[in-house]
Amino acid sequence: MTIAITGATGQLGRLVVRELLRTVPAGDLLALARSPEKAGDMGIAARQADYGQPGTLQAALAGVHTLLLISSNEIGQRVTQHRNVVEAARHAGVKRIVYTSLLHADTSPLSLAPEHLETEHAIKASGMAYTLLRNGWYVENHTGAIPGALSTGLLLGSAGDGRFSAAARADYAAAAAAVLTGDGHENRTYELAADTSYTHAQFAAEVSRQTGKPVAYKDVPQAEYAQALADAGVPAPIAQAIASWDAAASRDVLFDDGRELSRLIGRPTTPLDAVIAQALA
Repeated sequence: MTIAITGATGQLGRLVVRELLRTVPAGDLLALARSPEKAGDMGIAARQADYGQPGTLQAALAGVHTLLLISSNEIGQRVTQHRNVVEAARHAGVKRIVYTSLLHADTSPLSLAPEHLETEHAIKASGMAYTLLRNGWYVENHTGAIPGALSTGLLLGSAGDGRFSAAARADYAAAAAAVLTGDGHENRTYELAADTSYTHAQFAAEVSRQTGKPVAYKDVPQAEYAQALADAGVPAPIAQAIASWDAAASRDVLFDDGRELSRLIGRPTTPLDAVIAQALA
């Protein structure tokens, strides 16, 4: 039974492959990537698959039983790209699609949600078995701000006291591996988030504790946060989107206490202090 992983050379994809290799023979795994040569160090076969080029997809999926569709990082293009993959998978005879969606995609006010929800609908309409992994926020979305926070002594944001049930990327990878290889996950939807949550202020305090340097959280209006991100070199549309997601988080839209992630992976989720320590290493 061949398991294929799209976006296999990306950050999440590589972690999923690493997890799968613990229990699955390398010959049963297939890396799909826009540039398959980048998968040369992964120890599994690789084929070219570009979400935006449908002609590459059906051949790439030939002989695949189960497909992990890791969502595209091209916001605004995702629906078209994901539909390309779903249609190619259907024609290629893929039996099940596992998709990395968004936490509470059906109710989330985040601008990311509609594309994920449309993809979910396309997968369900395809007739293939499916598993929807509604991934929450990644702690790594926040650890990228650590160098700047250490430099200025401030961590900026617009989330107020909003709680993030953010988990480590490796935990989401472990969940994907679990449903790709386990039984009983067909036509299931999982809301995935960490066992515990934190606020921006708690995140800043943990960075300060581990480094011995003063770091405090400063809550600012959404527009001011977007401008600060743009001033730091983030393209304006992306800066505005990030600020909008942070502001939405002030209403706890990225909080979840269902603990489905830890149940799937069979262990507690990685604690915040460990993820920060890894980022600082």
